[in-house]
Amino acid sequence: MMNNYHHPINLPRNLGSKSSKSFKPSPGGAGGSFFFPKAQDNVCAGKADRINADRPNKVCADLSVAQPQAGANVTLGFKGSMPMNGVTVSQNPFYKSGMCPVNVHWHLGAEHYSYGQYDEAGFGPQNTDNQKHRDMSSGVIVGEVASSSSSGEAERLGFRCRHYDSKNPSFTKPYKWKHCSGMVVGETYEVHWPHSAAGACGTVDQYQTPFRDGVFCNLTPEQVDGMLGQDIANSVGVQAQVFTIINDESYFYPDLIKGMVTYKVRDMGTDVTFYSGSTTGQTVNNTMCSQYTPITWQVDRKCHLISASSFDKLCLDMKMQRDDMSEDLHPHGSRELVTNNLAADNQQFAGDRDRKKNLRRE
Repeated sequence: MMNNYHHPINLPRNLGSKSSKSFKPSPGGAGGSFFFPKAQDNVCAGKADRINADRPNKVCADLSVAQPQAGANVTLGFKGSMPMNGVTVSQNPFYKSGMCPVNVHWHLGAEHYSYGQYDEAGFGPQNTDNQKHRDMSSGVIVGEVASSSSSGEAERLGFRCRHYDSKNPSFTKPYKWKHCSGMVVGETYEVHWPHSAAGACGTVDQYQTPFRDGVFCNLTPEQVDGMLGQDIANSVGVQAQVFTIINDESYFYPDLIKGMVTYKVRDMGTDVTFYSGSTTGQTVNNTMCSQYTPITWQVDRKCHLISASSFDKLCLDMKMQRDDMSEDLHPHGSRELVTNNLAADNQQFAGDRDRKKNLRRE
């Protein structure tokens, strides 16, 4: 198995491995992380503050020119109806455009939709209504206000995969989480790896929370204002991959922090949809739009099994970055599926073994 994208900072080889169970990172200090408890002078800190102020979420109908949103339907053959007027997406790995991963985070359920993989027919543990599931997934008593985030807002559940098997202990046996929070064996999560050509690539400041600090690390607000749509599409991208967590070490992948897992033996990263979209999360929907667009998305259309220990190793790696990534050590809420009129019409597809089915969700 391998990843085709930029590596994070080089860390001591023994940290986070199965042979280093005794390693316990110390709590970070102000502005620091677990691995750099006294870190100062983070060159990316606060870089997105003014840019965020200039680009708040806005009512879609109030925008003078609507822009493509994410997450969209990524089913093979689907095309959105929003004209992209020449803005194209590349199928090349992001590193070929000088981008590196600047963050990693994940959402409860899938924000994208892939028919037959993660869709409305998916299911998972305690397959009840969304609110009860959010309570369970956040580790609180059913009926209380549920949240694994600092905002206190309940996380919205997205689409689920179809792998869950209540009779198979791999999907039901609890895992003792050491580094991640609010995670549940058997559940579906969509992982996002934001990439940027303006990140602090190859330095101790490469990975950032919030992710926009990493995306805009080496850009001024004036430079961002001067970027055309194709400039953004060529410089900012997100990889997305959907997983069902199981308690089975044969599905352990040690380097989730590096980017999308590409492993042909298990069809991982082989069937990908490319399209122009935006940032996601439950603060935006089909009424309230993100103004961070057009970002290039690369989305694995298949749902994959992954061990709980893979995620816990990811969370440990995040704790060892210089920036404090603690706000991303739990699942975030999912945006509702983007409607066709807000989905770009420039989808491209890699891996077409299922093309004859041409499955499409209208």
